[in-house]
Amino acid sequence: MRKLIQIKKLCFTCTLLCGMLLSSCTRQPDAVVTQGDLKMKSEWVKEHLLNADPELPFSFVYDGKASSELLKAWQKKVETNKLDNNRTQHTHIWTDEKTGLEVRCVSVEYSEYPAAEWTVYFRNTGTNNTPILNDIQGIDTRFQKKSEGEFVLYGNKGDWCTAGSYEPFRQTLNPGTVNLFTPKGGRPTNYAFPYYNLQMPGGGVFIAIGWPGQWAATFTRDESGNLHIIAGQELTRMSLQPGETVRSPLVAQLFWQGDDVERSHNIWRRWMMIHNHPHPGDKPLPPQLHACSSHQYNEMTKADESSQKMFIDGYLSKGIKLDYWWMDAGWYPCEGQWPKTGTWEVDTTRFPNGLRAVSDYAHNKGVNIIVWFEPERVGDVNSWLAVNHPEWLLGGKLLNLGKPEVQKWAIDHFSSFITEQGVDLYRQDFNIDPLNYWRSNDSLDRKGMTENLYLQGYLAYWDGLIANHPGMLIDACASGGRRNDLETMRRAVPLLRSDYIFEPVGQQGHTYGLSSWIPYYGTGVAPSCFSSYNFRSCQTPGPILCYDVRPEAKGDFGLVAKLCAQWHEVSPAMLGDYYPLTPYSIADNTWLAWQFDQPEQGNGIIQAFRRNNSDEQSKTFYLRGVKALSQYEIRNIDEENPTRISGRELKEKGLTVEIKDKPGAVVITYTEVK
Repeated sequence: MRKLIQIKKLCFTCTLLCGMLLSSCTRQPDAVVTQGDLKMKSEWVKEHLLNADPELPFSFVYDGKASSELLKAWQKKVETNKLDNNRTQHTHIWTDEKTGLEVRCVSVEYSEYPAAEWTVYFRNTGTNNTPILNDIQGIDTRFQKKSEGEFVLYGNKGDWCTAGSYEPFRQTLNPGTVNLFTPKGGRPTNYAFPYYNLQMPGGGVFIAIGWPGQWAATFTRDESGNLHIIAGQELTRMSLQPGETVRSPLVAQLFWQGDDVERSHNIWRRWMMIHNHPHPGDKPLPPQLHACSSHQYNEMTKADESSQKMFIDGYLSKGIKLDYWWMDAGWYPCEGQWPKTGTWEVDTTRFPNGLRAVSDYAHNKGVNIIVWFEPERVGDVNSWLAVNHPEWLLGGKLLNLGKPEVQKWAIDHFSSFITEQGVDLYRQDFNIDPLNYWRSNDSLDRKGMTENLYLQGYLAYWDGLIANHPGMLIDACASGGRRNDLETMRRAVPLLRSDYIFEPVGQQGHTYGLSSWIPYYGTGVAPSCFSSYNFRSCQTPGPILCYDVRPEAKGDFGLVAKLCAQWHEVSPAMLGDYYPLTPYSIADNTWLAWQFDQPEQGNGIIQAFRRNNSDEQSKTFYLRGVKALSQYEIRNIDEENPTRISGRELKEKGLTVEIKDKPGAVVITYTEVK
């Protein structure tokens, strides 16, 4: 009998061990969405959107009365529509029968991600101007602490063309504190960044504000455990004319349970990649390698057809395979000064056969074409727009996309240009702060109206381009990365994340900070960048090579070709899960390192940088995402001999990385041994 008991115990132990082994080998990624995450989202959506009497997550004031009072008395109807297998749309419509104001909240709930979003629209269906509509808040909601601990807000600074752009912050929201965030000048990520991760006891919630203009967000912590969050267009006080529609910012929330902030950011990254970043041709966006001649020809002001063909050949002849050839500002008539915009035609003195001659040449060699535009800023008083349509311009300089006739012209003109000139990727820049142009056009009873209509027109313009060219990608630029809100990121990617380029320490800091929020971005690789440290500091999903590849140019292009080949090998991992391995710093006496992990593929990379004045020759990093019971092949990409280490050791004892050079950079790959 004792032997039988022992055998049963042994069988149970073996079964348990096999179960543990199987669980470890097939374990879900660290960033997997849990039922707890989805439950948090579902409960919030039910309470704030789907209950018979919901605590609505937005607010406004109309004719001096708060929306919380008004909407309860207005006629209401609700519509539900399943958009696809993963998204359900709920539309709540309230109508004021007295004045004809219609309020429409369009919300979307995601099933496989703990995310929900909404936008509120206000339309005057009546025959007279409405009373004043003011203080439109796209989000107006409260969170209550349910246990010990405090609210902690994670976020980033925006871009202002410095090494410190995208610096992350972590801020405890203590009782009695008020935190206000707003950008400068009307571009949404200029100095500020409308993406937040609010951690609270037991979990947290991401909050993103999709508004390509001047927004404001306030986090107010009271003494009793409540946090009040409001955000919206910074200034709204307007009367709507018959037929007019204004809208709130898009607000998106993503919920997460537990205390693993890095896990939450990777759920956010996955949601961004699947449901937000563009999918040209209905395919996931792959890493892509670009090159330009902007630093040899003063952007494009001194370039011509022959120089562009020469540069394309120059790169290809050096063994550097390009995805895109990049033609930036100055291909139009501008008298050698690229800011003189407003005539959107090819300068035929330099390009007698149009840009089409260059694009056809590139296409025949397997290279696509990027072309730069800046339709909103009119920088030349003698340009076609300034002379022929001054009534379209705000302050004589800003093309007013809030006018329907301007939207139509822009969609038609630039769509035709894209087709005729063979453009594959449309790059739009925005080198002007628009806020004063908007507000100086508003009357006392129309404050915020010009901005609101303009931004609706800006988004409609891009939607029109995409509808006419469904496989085309858009690059969003605004003096670098100053207009990268969620609405813009749903239509474009920031291939030049900042105009602060080349300098390696700043580039490392930009990658470190931005990767938690926006997975896909690019930056420039300097013309003098003939070192692995400098190149790898700029290694992104979309780098832009700026080398001089003319026949007489000097440089170690063998090294460049090797580094580009290594980039092709490891760049897919940069769209995986992201884990910082060191604290953020742009000091010159430290290391900076991070990990990109592809758990479904069982591989990833570590990028580590030893700065110029760091005395540490090695550091140990504890990896995330690896399976404890698996073996991994570890390889320094510059060396021949890989080693094998168990996942448990990588997680618990860490991986020691040595960099002998000051400064120096390494890329370590790891691959699960099947």
